[in-house]
Amino acid sequence: MQAPMRLEFDYRQFDFHSSEKGYAFKSEKGLSEELVRTISAQKHEPEWMLAMRLEALDHFNKRAMPTWGADLSGIDFDDLHYYVNPTDVHNAKTWDMVPDEYKKTFEKLGIPEAEQKFLAGVGAQFESENIYHSLRADLEAKGVIFSDVETAVQTHPELVRKYFGKIIPYRDNKFSALNTAVWSGGSFVYVPKGVRVDLPLQAYFRINASNVGQFERTLIIAEEGSSVHYVEGCSAPVYSAASLHSAVVEIVALPGSKVQYTTIQNWSNNVYNLVTKRAFAYANSDVFWLDCNIGSRVTMKYPSIYLMGEGARAEILSLAYAGKGQQQDSGGKVIHLAPRTTSVITSKSVSKDGGRTSYRGLLKVAKGCTGVKSSVRCDALLLDEISRSDTYPYMEVEEEQVSVGHEATVGKIGEEQLYYLMSRGLTESEALALIVLGFIEDFSKRLPMEYAIELNRLVELDMSGSVG
Repeated sequence: MQAPMRLEFDYRQFDFHSSEKGYAFKSEKGLSEELVRTISAQKHEPEWMLAMRLEALDHFNKRAMPTWGADLSGIDFDDLHYYVNPTDVHNAKTWDMVPDEYKKTFEKLGIPEAEQKFLAGVGAQFESENIYHSLRADLEAKGVIFSDVETAVQTHPELVRKYFGKIIPYRDNKFSALNTAVWSGGSFVYVPKGVRVDLPLQAYFRINASNVGQFERTLIIAEEGSSVHYVEGCSAPVYSAASLHSAVVEIVALPGSKVQYTTIQNWSNNVYNLVTKRAFAYANSDVFWLDCNIGSRVTMKYPSIYLMGEGARAEILSLAYAGKGQQQDSGGKVIHLAPRTTSVITSKSVSKDGGRTSYRGLLKVAKGCTGVKSSVRCDALLLDEISRSDTYPYMEVEEEQVSVGHEATVGKIGEEQLYYLMSRGLTESEALALIVLGFIEDFSKRLPMEYAIELNRLVELDMSGSVG
């Protein structure tokens, strides 16, 4: 019997950790009111933010764990450090100001080089705090704001208070409540009316220590007629103990604006990635969510776009890869709340070595929303007999004058495909690479060129023999 094919994502680039000696502050394990007050005090927050944190903590404690989706029994909330401040240097404006240990980490990840070549701004978070933040001077002169949320609370309190927790209330789910109680770091982006940010803004989130929770908060506001592309990357070393990443992302796309949010998630296989991400899209605005989930032990993530105004457009394109011991439960949600709105949801997934992927999505059309057009497509590729893919599509259509479609396919690589390509002169490895990379082409071709190249580098195809 011939050996089975193997598709591996090379994680070695990300599997390293820095020394924890000299950390400025590391909370004791466990969650408490005292800890929430400590976080708020260290950030010199106004009373309204502390009050919201405490209300959210109370809701988190009262709310039951979700019983649907992935198995979350491996999370021990009492065994996590909820706030870790690695250094007193926050929001450095140049890399020379960043302590060497952390600068070397981000250099290994290629962040400074990427900033020089093709980014308009960069934020770099290590554990619970942003240690570096930059924005091109010409964009700053036009009124664009790109900072961490802590800074925005101090410098632009009216804007933050107007939108913070309004797109995703802490009562939305147990993990949005947890994030609201202990949030730290993240990004605040504000683009003034008519301003176009021509290159992406990127934030990179790094977990370094074991048994850590990372709870960044991101708020993006695009005023009328503006445009912005925000890219989020994340990674962590491999530990035997579980870590938790539970972010909240809120996006406000005001009339005529265009927002693209790209995530390339490559957490190590000890991380539970449980996030809540949502956008409100107003009249004639465009929101495009490009979502790539490669790493983590468990991911539960369903980017959502609420179409609030006539003519608004939404697109969600997601890619999930699940290898041994991984479960990727992802998808997308679009809620049509205005007439003549359009949406497209496309989900791609690859499963191998017993990994499990699930598409879980919601398409809703409210009563009176005539002229809506929407399509949902889910494509799954299974690389062996022991892996699994599930589809859980929900559609709630309360209006008759709409056009809604759904399509789903599940397939596996067969000997015939490999034989055909090999008969044209390709090696077995090259044939397998061509098939898999062709399957995810819809995703990779929508990435900016530099990120598409990096995604392909993550894929290491090592095929021996034939399909097992």
